[in-house]
Formats: sequence, structure tokens, C-alpha cells
Amino acid sequence: MQGLKRRAVYITLYEGLAIVSASAGLALMSGQNLGHSGVMATAASAIAVVWNFVFNALFERWESRQAVRGRGLRRRVAHAIGFEGGLVAFLVPMFAWWLGVSLWQALVMDLGLAGFFLVYTFVFNWGFDRVFGLPASATGAAQPA
Repeated sequence: MQGLKRRAVYITLYEGLAIVSASAGLALMSGQNLGHSGVMATAASAIAVVWNFVFNALFERWESRQAVRGRGLRRRVAHAIGFEGGLVAFLVPMFAWWLGVSLWQALVMDLGLAGFFLVYTFVFNWGFDRVFGLPASATGAAQPA
């Protein structure tokens, strides 16, 4: 599976599991109820979907120009850090506003979630690639338009 179909399946699976995990985590960290935290997790997921699509398209474009093929540990770690780092910049102000906390508290909460999602992203990507195969960008195969 390649191209847009691969990205759509990836994002759907990734974000579905992420909403469940983030709702519980935000409820625990903020003291808000699960419903209130679930709204925030869903909004964060929508932002993450857009960021995921943009980031992965850029990452795969960069990856396709690399001499070394495949996705070893270093490339997977760089991918996870790049994605999560960008997401922090989008989510901290939103967490502060919705959850009624300071920017510092929102940053601490987001970093807690980012730590979880850093590991989650790494494991999810590895598992996704094992189930669905590597994208063309990592194998050197011709990429579909």
C-alpha cells in the first residue's frame, strides 16, 4: 500500500488510538472530566491529522533523496522527534485556553503527553510498517503519483 491510501489508513489508525489515550491522560493531568478532556483530545487529533499529513509528506520527500534506504533506528527517532516537536508548538496554547491553565502548565502537560506519544509514534510506525510494508520512499521503489 502506497501514497494517499497508505497515509489515510495510517492517520485513521494512529489518531483513533491517540484520542482514547490522550483523553484519559488529559483528564488525569488536568483534573477535568473525561468528556471535557475528550473534546480537547479530539481537537488536538484534528490538528495532529493535518500536521501528520504535512510532516509525513515532507519527511518522505526528504527520505526519497537519501542515499541510505530503509528506516533504521536513527531515522525512526528523527521522524518521531520531528513530528512531536512540531505538534507541541500547535497544542500548548490550545491546552492552556481550553483547560484553563497557564502556558507553563499546558507545556508541562503537553510534554507529558509528548513523552508518551514519542514512544507511541515510534512503536506505531514500526508496527505499521511491519503490517503494511515500507513506503516506496524507504525502499527506493518508484513512487505512485
